[in-house]
Amino acid sequence: MKEGQGIRFEKVGVIGAGVMGCGVAQNLAQTGHSVLLIDLGEKQLERARQEIRQSIRMQSFFKKSKPAKSASEVLSRIQFSDDYSICSSADFVIENVVEKWEVKQSVYRRLNSVCPPGCIFGVNTSAISITRIASLTRRPERVVGMHFMNPVPLKPVVEVIRGHHTSDETIEKAQALLAAMGKEGIVVNDMPGFVSNRVLMLTINEAIFLVQDQVAAPEVIDRLFKQCFGHAMGPLETGDLIGLDTILYSLEVLYESYNDDKFRPCPLLKKMVHAGLHGRKSGQGFYNYEGGG
Repeated sequence: MKEGQGIRFEKVGVIGAGVMGCGVAQNLAQTGHSVLLIDLGEKQLERARQEIRQSIRMQSFFKKSKPAKSASEVLSRIQFSDDYSICSSADFVIENVVEKWEVKQSVYRRLNSVCPPGCIFGVNTSAISITRIASLTRRPERVVGMHFMNPVPLKPVVEVIRGHHTSDETIEKAQALLAAMGKEGIVVNDMPGFVSNRVLMLTINEAIFLVQDQVAAPEVIDRLFKQCFGHAMGPLETGDLIGLDTILYSLEVLYESYNDDKFRPCPLLKKMVHAGLHGRKSGQGFYNYEGGG
């Protein structure tokens, strides 16, 4: 199953049909892979079908050209299921579930019992240590971090994280899969938060403290970052895009992992998450997205 100098993975499992899981599944299907998309039940899976269909339609707007494959063609490559046993035929699995340790534990126990011994586990996590996740498996050398950015189909780079036991062969195969998806992997070593989120989560959290302390309104903070530093999005816009609940979970992981007060989540962030203001996916965060905004 050679593809250029890499290896072609025919069947790829994607665990979790949230924003990131849908993006990964869509990207894989658009690049010719057969995808096994797993979530808890039909309600979540039906929502995933609709989100992928809508994303493909929007892609033509962002790229200013028609997507290479129609929504129907892409969806025909995705098998939607709530049954982990379909991963018995997977060559590679990418996990995208919520950033909660107890949920990760449950997922990897199930994957261990159904996936073939040679199957690689790619961990799409914002902050949790890859080495720690690998300890849940019987194949730590085949566990690798693959930190995709949102929206997945439009982002050309993925942060690839080498855990303590991750083999060179696993890194090579992860890079081959990413190349087949049209992406470049940048390899870093494993510590909670890696490179991107050790910096980004601090920035977003501090921006939320600025709002809480009434130093500036969200739009002013974001405008300064865009116009002074050339950022495509400000930190609060970025938080809304990622999901404020994910920001909170990631900060909690970093705070627990390093025991450093600099990662203490802002009380306003906690309040917003408890109120259900999670950003784009809920329709409201620091900005209002209800009605397609």
